[in-house]
Amino acid sequence: MPRAQRERQMIEVAETVFSERGYTAASMDEIAERVGVSKPMLYEYFHSKEGLLLACIRDARAALRDTTKRSVADASTAEDAMRRGLHAFFVFIRERRQAWSLLRHEMTLIGTSAAEEIEATRQQQTDLIATLMSGYFDDSDPMRIAAAAEFVVGGCERLAILCERHEGLTPDTVTEYAMGLLWGGLKHSASQ
Repeated sequence: MPRAQRERQMIEVAETVFSERGYTAASMDEIAERVGVSKPMLYEYFHSKEGLLLACIRDARAALRDTTKRSVADASTAEDAMRRGLHAFFVFIRERRQAWSLLRHEMTLIGTSAAEEIEATRQQQTDLIATLMSGYFDDSDPMRIAAAAEFVVGGCERLAILCERHEGLTPDTVTEYAMGLLWGGLKHSASQ
């Protein structure tokens, strides 16, 4: 199997095991067994269990970035871009539950490389939102745009947790909830 394909397989299995058991309880032995490789091969690719976790987080971050960017590429207005971006996020957390679980639950590893990677995921989304907003709104006050982008990311994380607790909440429904709460304030803030 080509290296890239094998690495992809290892990351997918590790994501599953980490989301099922949590980082601390997950074992490299179990991951290797599920992949069908030796434990030393995992170490050859990722150097450590933490290295494998970081690869999983980076993979989830890249997928979220790509999904979000594609969703807003053809947006015609700021409101359309916001709705599309929110919907893409909520679809991502539903379709990639294990990746979202990994990002969410490993947030407790404060002070580790994993915590830094998770914060980089937040910052990636915040930067994307701020860039989009500055393209649609008056950007004479960059701190207002930065504050709004941080608010959107934080609010959406909490809504994603609500979705975990209430299976019946669809991405469409949660997107409309978020737009109802956010859009009026953003539009008002941008006009000041």
